[in-house]
Amino acid sequence: MNFVLLAGRLGSDPETRFTPSGQKVTNFRFACSSKKGGKDETIWYRITVWGEQYDKMLPYMKKGTALMIQGELHKPQIYMDRENKPQTSLEITVSNISFSPFGKSDSSSSANSGNKGSSPNGSGFESNDFDFEPVMQGSQHPAFQDDEIPF
Repeated sequence: MNFVLLAGRLGSDPETRFTPSGQKVTNFRFACSSKKGGKDETIWYRITVWGEQYDKMLPYMKKGTALMIQGELHKPQIYMDRENKPQTSLEITVSNISFSPFGKSDSSSSANSGNKGSSPNGSGFESNDFDFEPVMQGSQHPAFQDDEIPF
């Protein structure tokens, strides 16, 4: 088994479906970015979540949301894209999901509004920024209102 831990962002809103036998399956795209030689490089993954374990998190998981994902990495699949170039598809079956405590706030929104952690995509993080500094503390996150934990 290939077990991986990824820090990245949702590339799409989660889509939930049911198998013919009635089992729940949720899928989404996930992007992990890094800088190599001064260039940004992004690796995309197809994520599969089986069952209802993370149902209470789903309303807070939107495109751009920073997450930490643990799961089993499946054998890469190689296919040809529309331009007839070989592409690699990486798929992970999730065993654990958590909201990422790391990231970088949108400095222009923070300066103008005074709300640390606000950004255009509503996730509290700028796209492709992981500087490992805390963004929000406690109840500053929109998901934590009135000291309630949503999951």
